Amino acid sequence: MKNLLVIIGVIALVAGSAGKSLQAQIINGAYQRQDIFQRKPLALPSVREADVFWSKKIWRIIDVREKINQPLYFPTKEMDGRINLISLLLQGIESGQITAYDARNDDDFKLPITYSEVKERFGAKDQTVQVQDFDTGEMVERTMPGEIRTNEVKQYMLKEEWYFNKNNSTLNVRIIGICPIQLFVREDDPSGQIQRRQVFWVYYPEVRELLTTNEVFNPHNDARKMSFDDLFIKRYFNSYIVKESNRFDSRGIFQYLQGKQAMLESKRIENKIFNFEQDLWEY
Repeated sequence: MKNLLVIIGVIALVAGSAGKSLQAQIINGAYQRQDIFQRKPLALPSVREADVFWSKKIWRIIDVREKINQPLYFPTKEMDGRINLISLLLQGIESGQITAYDARNDDDFKLPITYSEVKERFGAKDQTVQVQDFDTGEMVERTMPGEIRTNEVKQYMLKEEWYFNKNNSTLNVRIIGICPIQLFVREDDPSGQIQRRQVFWVYYPEVRELLTTNEVFNPHNDARKMSFDDLFIKRYFNSYIVKESNRFDSRGIFQYLQGKQAMLESKRIENKIFNFEQDLWEY
């Protein structure tokens, strides 16, 4: 009888461990996707100052309402381990993995700000409200934490530098920083006019490790998921130029041109960079 009980106990243990192993192997798909979490940022070639004989700083806008840029905006909530760009940046700032810089003064990454200050930039301030206490029935004051409305981030500004390297005779670009732009309507504005607010800057070389280990949706092939770093480095986005380095206190295009003329000026600057490289060669 004792031997029978021992055998039954052993069978129960084996069955339990087998059930746990089967449960641990449950994956959401045909195979385990873990390559993205083991990636490291692709090392960029070093550039000597002596090899650069031409460069130009450019500021451009990525509008995530454009179809090609939608992988930066969706998913609006976590799905299959993926989150959108603004949620990823906020998580990195809150955990201390990356640093946010004040966007109100300049884009030289000189003034770091905390996560609570980032919330204030979003307008997500704590509010004191009157609620009814269920035990006493009396009205009491409660502090409601402010909520960051990530769905209002509809644009991103990139600061980048284009340069020609005479060592290998190539025109290259390096992204320097990313700035989320919030589009919102003030509650006290009866006109309903949309306001634009640059929330914070992040230094791109610092955030590359975070961007490399997080997936962005590839609309053409689920088996070839790319990271946010791949998207930016390989230029899988559409954008338009809003400013170039200049003598006039670094003024933007929309400070001296509007509407169609501003867009034509943006295109002119882009063509100027393209033609600079082409004009160096003879065919």
